[in-house]
Amino acid sequence: MNPLNEAALPELEDRLPIPSYHRRAVRTGIVHFGVGGFHRSHQAMFIDRLLNLGGSQDWGICGIGVLPSDSHMHGVLKNQDGLYTLVLKGPGGTEDARVIGSITEYLYAPNDPAAVIRKLADPATRIVSLSITEGGYSINDTTGEFDPRTPDILHDLDPNTVPSSAFGLITAALAQRREHGAAPFTVMSCDNIQGNGNVARKALVSFAGLKDPKLADWISETVAFPNSMVDRITPVTTDIDRAAVTEAYGFSDAWPVIAEPFEQWVLEDKFPTGRPPLEDVGVQLVDDVEPYELMKLRLLNASHQVMSYLGYLAGHRYVNEVCTDPLFADFIVGFMASEATPTLRPVPGIDLDTYRNELIHRFSNPAVRDTLARQMVDGSERIPKFVLPVVREQLERGGPIDRAVLVIAAWARFLEGIDEQGLRIDITDRRLDELRAAVRADHAEPGSFLNLTAVFGDLGRNARFAAAYRQAREALQRSGARAAVQDLTEPSISTRRTS
Repeated sequence: MNPLNEAALPELEDRLPIPSYHRRAVRTGIVHFGVGGFHRSHQAMFIDRLLNLGGSQDWGICGIGVLPSDSHMHGVLKNQDGLYTLVLKGPGGTEDARVIGSITEYLYAPNDPAAVIRKLADPATRIVSLSITEGGYSINDTTGEFDPRTPDILHDLDPNTVPSSAFGLITAALAQRREHGAAPFTVMSCDNIQGNGNVARKALVSFAGLKDPKLADWISETVAFPNSMVDRITPVTTDIDRAAVTEAYGFSDAWPVIAEPFEQWVLEDKFPTGRPPLEDVGVQLVDDVEPYELMKLRLLNASHQVMSYLGYLAGHRYVNEVCTDPLFADFIVGFMASEATPTLRPVPGIDLDTYRNELIHRFSNPAVRDTLARQMVDGSERIPKFVLPVVREQLERGGPIDRAVLVIAAWARFLEGIDEQGLRIDITDRRLDELRAAVRADHAEPGSFLNLTAVFGDLGRNARFAAAYRQAREALQRSGARAAVQDLTEPSISTRRTS
């Protein structure tokens, strides 16, 4: 079977859409850290769409890998000339596939960090974008301050070291641009974090301040950090997906991307050195992203956490399974409506009732087959960013917190490592040792899990929250996840039926 690459494109144009532009004429204007499934289903897709319009060719993407795990992506994209297949799967069995060509370069930093710095320092690079996950910014969720703790960040803070982290490489390149009198690039976060541009600013300026305070001042004064909201459900690619692409289109793609049809990108229009005309391809350019951002983080991302731990304990393994289970679907909607939505600001152009219903419809898409396991990676980063802000605001206003607290209790139960069927749970979390120690302490003294301040801050000292947690934890131990969900859900069902 012929592999997907530049030479294969002429043979493929009768089977599916391929790039209509001359890829060798595309110049790199964007450097992106964290080329995974989401970047390729979202930002790279929008840029490909723009290039296909035949306008400016100055916005090709150079991907950067900094982690050992990125070496595989480097190899795949090198062999495929940066090309890959994006397959959008609708809930009714519809499928829309095309070849994406906007990633025209890929550099693997461990092999040649100097090449990465040169690319970043090149004046043609006007945007540096990031998809480095919620935990990649080393910001303490409790204090909001930069908290360097990962080995790569600590390594890069040593004097006279060759940088290896995203922030180390970006700082080194900005130092060169400042020295040579070149304008700085814009740093654009595409991660699911409230105020992601502000977080990126805090991380980069703080890191640079520990290396060179004068450089940090220059970055703070001259570099733009637009906030953004990004949305498209993109599960992990499987061997089944690879085989399906081969069977359907007659070529082999080592790393296609499967995603839902829905797409949204809301972006602050703050790009002093220029940007692509993203408004031409469906991106919303706005002055204030926060209302959209909070809506997505507290409804979609928080709901991922709401469904995942309870659903997994009850025996579900896929998102669509949980969301087509009437009991769990009602629980998720109840969380969104009664606990999350009251903490939101009005969102221009969005009806929140419609948005919540649309989310359940998207979650229920059987063709995407997104796993609960994907949504539970690094729960100690996601819970504080998506669920705990809802709890804090509802505690301040005296509102309901029972569903969110049950989720936190289910997370603690999940961290024990054995599900309700007696099967071992594989857990991926940067704080796993701390979390398991806290869970062991919780057995000896119920509620002490909340003393893990790196996650909960001062919430554990809130009497109402602590009491609700102990009650929820006891309910899970006594009756299991499904019964605990039912105890909270049935009153809302009967209320709606009689209203």
